[in-house]
Amino acid sequence: MFQDKIKKFKALSDENRLTILHSLKNSEKCACKLLDELNISQSTLSHHMKILCDAGLVIFRKEGKWMHYRINEDGVKNIIDFLGNICFFK
Repeated sequence: MFQDKIKKFKALSDENRLTILHSLKNSEKCACKLLDELNISQSTLSHHMKILCDAGLVIFRKEGKWMHYRINEDGVKNIIDFLGNICFFK
């Protein structure tokens, strides 16, 4: 019943992934830009981006050899709505 929500919360439970989301909050960014900002290896970035994408919090597009990432507004809204529904009486 809550498996998709659990995946989102697990994705949000890592400092690097929260930093990535914060970096993406205003615009789409190329993986190369994220690598420069975060000072992490390409394999580490790929690992974190896979988790964020699998959780539905980030979406991507490929342009040439580079991946471009942005916040998935629907995925984020979904988890916000879920928290609102379980935390507040209606």
